[in-house]
Amino acid sequence: MRVLIAPDKFAGTLTAVQAAAAIAEGWARRAPDDELDQAPMADGGPGFVDVLHAALGGDLLAVTVAGPFGDPVPATVLLAEGTAYVESAQACGLHLSGTDRPEEAGTRGVGELIAAAIDAGAETVVVGLGGSGSTDGGAGLLAALGATADGPLDGGAAGLAGVSSVDLSGARERVAGVRLVAASDVDSPLTGLFGAAKTFGPQKGLSEDRIVVVDGVLESFAELAGRRTSLEKGAGAAGGLGFGLLLLGARRQPGIDLVTDAVRLPERARQADLVVTGEGAFDFSSRSGKVPYGVAQTAEQALRPCIVLAGRVDVGAREMRALGVESAYSLLDVAGEERAFADPAGALADVAERVARTWSR
Repeated sequence: MRVLIAPDKFAGTLTAVQAAAAIAEGWARRAPDDELDQAPMADGGPGFVDVLHAALGGDLLAVTVAGPFGDPVPATVLLAEGTAYVESAQACGLHLSGTDRPEEAGTRGVGELIAAAIDAGAETVVVGLGGSGSTDGGAGLLAALGATADGPLDGGAAGLAGVSSVDLSGARERVAGVRLVAASDVDSPLTGLFGAAKTFGPQKGLSEDRIVVVDGVLESFAELAGRRTSLEKGAGAAGGLGFGLLLLGARRQPGIDLVTDAVRLPERARQADLVVTGEGAFDFSSRSGKVPYGVAQTAEQALRPCIVLAGRVDVGAREMRALGVESAYSLLDVAGEERAFADPAGALADVAERVARTWSR
């Protein structure tokens, strides 16, 4: 039997590469004769560069960029056949910023990653968006690439409050002749009821009363930098990083689609008898461009069954079917909470071994 193993990361515990390896290890214990094809996945958030490097090869360029509060952080640029891939979370991820100072977190480091990619000769720069701890409308990114203003663009939303004029000409000149791609499945606008602050602010530490304030700051910034662009789908991605990229002429491509193409997932799914995917929490929000839904759709098109192994499963059978998934299995239910957190790789392998009893021939 041929099994395609294509999980996302298990946030906070396992990378996608580690998750795929754990599933394969456990499955092989039960069904050693099965042919296991590992295809770690990502949707543009943390792990984006690692997954693409595993799929595409290429060279990794180590750089140091500004973190969300200006402190230096290590990051990498993947260079493959004239295209550079960068991961915004490496410069402004929630794991770097925490939730104590959400209005001060900026995105200068993402602009520095783009600049490093351009200096390395990239003709196309793909920016993976997701997992950010910032809500600055991409202002820090624009500043790093040469945009100017009469106030700080790289001080997070707090710094933007005093800005009354913006000049993007320097940033646009810096990226002239380079194709920019914003890899994100988020189609929110920059501001409003479904904007960056309202939709994603709470998980970054913004309280309800401050959400309104930050949304107002972003509204003012949009009026200065490009009101029409702020209304486009994806402008609200990664705290408004999508807006910054769209202002520079980027086109948006769903991150899961980009990775699916890079790892040749449809072809590999057609060669498999079963597709296994997974993530930390499998719930109905997984339909919003997350890896399990994307993998399940690919499996469905290939007429192959798809199952999910997840840290936690919060959907019922009906919702599961709507997502294109045959069955889902929870580490918490099978291995228990203590084991799941103390030894996530071992727990995931144990779950995979148990699931193989049912699904392997």
